[in-house]
Amino acid sequence: MSKAGLKLKLRQRQPIPLDVEIDCDSGELLALVGPSGSGKTTILRSIAGLYQPHSGFIRCGEETWLERERGINVSTQDRRIGFVFQDYALFPHLSALQNITTALSHLDVAARDARGRELLEQVNLKGLEQRLPVHLSGGQRQRVALARALAREPKILLLDEPFSAVDQITRRKLQQELVVLRRSIDIPIVLVTHDLFEAASLADRLYVMHRGKTLQNGAPDEVLQYPRNALVARLVGHTNIFSATIDAHDSRAGISRILWRGAALEVKLDQRQAPGSAVDWVIHPAHIVMHRRDRPSLGERENPLRGVVREFLKQGESLVVNLELDGDDAAFISFSINRHSARRNNLEIGAEVGVSLLADGIHLMAPER
Repeated sequence: MSKAGLKLKLRQRQPIPLDVEIDCDSGELLALVGPSGSGKTTILRSIAGLYQPHSGFIRCGEETWLERERGINVSTQDRRIGFVFQDYALFPHLSALQNITTALSHLDVAARDARGRELLEQVNLKGLEQRLPVHLSGGQRQRVALARALAREPKILLLDEPFSAVDQITRRKLQQELVVLRRSIDIPIVLVTHDLFEAASLADRLYVMHRGKTLQNGAPDEVLQYPRNALVARLVGHTNIFSATIDAHDSRAGISRILWRGAALEVKLDQRQAPGSAVDWVIHPAHIVMHRRDRPSLGERENPLRGVVREFLKQGESLVVNLELDGDDAAFISFSINRHSARRNNLEIGAEVGVSLLADGIHLMAPER
């Protein structure tokens, strides 16, 4: 497959607002995340030629697939795209092998069967060539859909919520298989997903979408740990989002201080906002440390807070604890703790506990307008 990066700029006001620019290199997997109605699937359909936005362009390598101002709109059949739909879109009356060979019309008839079998083996379905979709599991149907998408020798692969219809165990297995498969297909891959774990574990870059616009894009760890504003923070799953005021900056100590609920919190130095300015801030539950209830330690001096446990949420071997903080105004903060530590500390609903907010884990953001 030839190397061909994807570049696009799409604009329209109605019926679905779009104001987006995307650049995806060959061999790169880009994930689009955001709430329903943010334009993610419309972008995929535009790339595939199934939807024509009012303004903009789409280029794949040296080919221009869409440029409204010049009247260019290459048909879907001529765009050489592979598209894996959320509902698989397999032909129910055709076998797994036949579903794939329908996408091999560019090959001689004699070569189609052999190539179809190669693709089925590539997605770990060797031996199931004659199975009808109704006799395949959800994960197997998804693999057939992926093999069919690759059968066209596409210049780009589009994945629209590809694993949402299968159980969690199958989903994780399919994700792992996609990681392996990427090594053999040096083309841009654009993934639409609501699963942030999926996006973070698979993507090279993350685009956070809202109402047709890109709010932030970058490496998954960067976007998840350092959201640009409170809206992005909410869209990527943060719950500990608060407003405060910048108190001071101390470059020698490498810290800034913010005033929140009558207390001064130390955070890593961030001089983008002047003292007195309003600021939003966020902290991941993993950066909140619960104090030992039986034996306080010196490390608990870092941004200490106290409160009452109001709720537990079980997540595997960990618990997410919802803590109502002491003070006149109601404020809640969530932190994570493993079940062993919770048992050792006799953690229960109504228990009074102390926590420390690690300064390096507090991220400051410009306030929402």
